[in-house]
Amino acid sequence: MKVRWAFPLVALIILLAGCQTTSIRSAWFDTDFAGPPLRRIVVVGSIDTLADGRVFEDLFAEKLRAAGVDGIAGHTVVPDAARTSEAQFVSAVVGSGAQGLLLVRLLGVETRTQVTTTMVPGGMGWWGPGTWSSHPTAVRVPVQQVSRYDLATAEAKLYDVQTKQLIWAATTSTFNPRSVARETPGFADVVIGQLSSRGIIAGR
Repeated sequence: MKVRWAFPLVALIILLAGCQTTSIRSAWFDTDFAGPPLRRIVVVGSIDTLADGRVFEDLFAEKLRAAGVDGIAGHTVVPDAARTSEAQFVSAVVGSGAQGLLLVRLLGVETRTQVTTTMVPGGMGWWGPGTWSSHPTAVRVPVQQVSRYDLATAEAKLYDVQTKQLIWAATTSTFNPRSVARETPGFADVVIGQLSSRGIIAGR
């Protein structure tokens, strides 16, 4: 007997967690960072395409502004040509007046398979001598579920523009990413929450 489930176990866990599809897998923080909190940050995204990168930068910068930080989309201050030259890139970032530089790079998207076994009602149950019952709870049989899902891995690094030192870094996972436009707001919320909790940014 085959049973198709609308929500595999992994998806159900995420739904119960509040539909948050991005999570932090690992993170690092410079404990020597004494502030002051950053108030102006340039966001530069290295995604699949130039267009996706700009969408990501715009949406993430918008989320920073909503959190009380002056967020700047990288493409508005760093010309495309400057991204291939370290000297030009650094010059453009410094010229923006930003205190922080957030670099986000998509490492890849992996398709995974998960197999789970669930006991479900089914079949005829034996209730007593000479008596059969089709009561749905009489017998439970094991049913194997096979679900496939995509997992996008990204790397985020925040630098102090003045000292060029790494302040914070993290690797994230996004479950079943649909599009850059759909996933960026949730991704930004997770990262901004981390930076705020560490006192790295000064929000509202």
